Amino acid sequence: MKEQNQETGLIFRNAGDRGFIVEFGQKIDPDINKKVRAMTDVLNKNTPVGITEIIPTYRSVLLVYDPVLTTPAKFTDVIKNMAVNFTNLEIESGSEIRSGSKIEHGTVVEIPVCYGGDFGPDIKNVEKASGLDREEVIKLHSAPEYLIYMVGFTPGFPFLGGLNEKLFTPRLETPRMAVPKGSVGIANDQTGMYPIQSPGGWQIIGRTSLNLFDPYRKNPFLYKAGDKIRFIPVSKEKFLQLQKKREA
Repeated sequence: MKEQNQETGLIFRNAGDRGFIVEFGQKIDPDINKKVRAMTDVLNKNTPVGITEIIPTYRSVLLVYDPVLTTPAKFTDVIKNMAVNFTNLEIESGSEIRSGSKIEHGTVVEIPVCYGGDFGPDIKNVEKASGLDREEVIKLHSAPEYLIYMVGFTPGFPFLGGLNEKLFTPRLETPRMAVPKGSVGIANDQTGMYPIQSPGGWQIIGRTSLNLFDPYRKNPFLYKAGDKIRFIPVSKEKFLQLQKKREA
């Protein structure tokens, strides 16, 4: 099933035998993502019977449902009514959607990063692609407050919007089998961090000593979708000092 609702302009799709997608747009855009997060908030507070998981992405919401308890035909009208409300809303100051679901200013989380060297072996590729020297790359990468559009791929992996166009760099032609946890990377027009060691094809430009994901913490993650990330450049000595402090 693929249906475009005429009232909202949104696209509704089946995703396998247990998934249903509500698409708010076709591009990466902060205003679209605010609507995604607002819809997610409303659905979490008023979850239709049979929906077992609600997963926000850049521009859509994936609903996972139990086919024994419900079908898209049973909850589609509820979702459409919500969608009508959300697409007709005004976004105030980029921080709030009038709907009874308030999207508050996200927390700014500072991430210390040691750029280059053994911690950022691919920064040279970004220098080559951009024509900038290392200091310019670091300055541009650490300047913005990056919006976390979504979290996924691995536990706590944040997909960040707002990368300077000068730093756009293609993924590695051959992905690595193991990227160290804490690695900070660039892939095309995105930047993000690897909370755990995993395979990956992003250009690794630095690493943080912070433990981005810890299942034994009360809150396993340091951030959530809607928060912002600011990278703080640190020296190798400072990185090792922070790592030692964390391990202690």
